[in-house]
Amino acid sequence: MQIEINGGEILIEADVLAPLLDVAAADVPELMRRQAITSICERGVDADDGHYRLSFFYRNRRVRLNVDPTGEIRKRMTIDFGEQKLPPQLHKPGP
Repeated sequence: MQIEINGGEILIEADVLAPLLDVAAADVPELMRRQAITSICERGVDADDGHYRLSFFYRNRRVRLNVDPTGEIRKRMTIDFGEQKLPPQLHKPGP
């Protein structure tokens, strides 16, 4: 799996993200536009400079991808919280 990193922009294909969030790839763009899928991007510092931690949230699932400077996914983690809902602040746009 690879993610495209160009300057400050990060591009992940819907085909990569969809199965991790348990949705159809064709639905990902619309879910993101409606802010049903939300995300947080964290950039590493010091020894982790150039690395990213990308977190995606949808319904009761959280997907976290650790990405190296070339865009290669080095670690991925998916948590399904079952019937427990994610906190509402994870489903709202940032400032």
